[in-house]
Amino acid sequence: MTEFNTSPALTLLPAVDVADGKAVRLTQGEAGTETNFGDPVDAAQEWVDGGAEWIHLVDLDAAFGRGNNHAVIKKVIKSTPRRVNIELSGGIRDDATLEAALATGAKRINLGTAALENPEWAAHVIAEYGEAIAVGLDVRGTTLAARGWTQEGGDLWAVLARLEEAGCARYVVTDVTKDGTLKGPNLELLTEVLARTPKPVIASGGVATLDDIAALRTLVPHGLEGAIVGKALYTGAFTLAEAIDVASD
Repeated sequence: MTEFNTSPALTLLPAVDVADGKAVRLTQGEAGTETNFGDPVDAAQEWVDGGAEWIHLVDLDAAFGRGNNHAVIKKVIKSTPRRVNIELSGGIRDDATLEAALATGAKRINLGTAALENPEWAAHVIAEYGEAIAVGLDVRGTTLAARGWTQEGGDLWAVLARLEEAGCARYVVTDVTKDGTLKGPNLELLTEVLARTPKPVIASGGVATLDDIAALRTLVPHGLEGAIVGKALYTGAFTLAEAIDVASD
């Protein structure tokens, strides 16, 4: 019990996924499964009020390659107090989109498809920006998903080894089959990833109950740094304050 009590808290990153200017949640990352939760600025403010230190902000339209929500994303970040950090994801695939993302004031940028399809560019960006860059590893089984999870992107372990060599600072690991399903996180997958990298890992997908938060908390001594929480918060399964309490207990 001592190890558990003295290990750092699990950082929770409540999600604000933006599609067509609205805060939405998807099921298993599929376009067309959106549930609308209103104004993204209001959603972010609710997480700020609930005690969030980080917000995971996603431009889904950019991720799917069907436009973008740049104006809304900028508004959310501008409206969020500086003490709350923003992790920004979605459609960041070249120098222009990366520079635009960094210019929003986001603390950390998540690379997804680009890290799979353009390894040389990703390695250059990782070397240049260090801690400001995380790589999202979105998987079904051990096969990576790319292009808004619509295409296969290679073998998880081969890509992880390459990113380790490039010096990637942090990974966001999502089990696509769990995302938005409220069926619990994939602890087995996370445990295996943690065993293969000394870098901090953020879990994403499937969190449904406070017990799920407690289960993820047990992986903190092994290198799990945080967890993205979405649908469970939006549907009122628990409050962010309750989740933070469990994550830091």
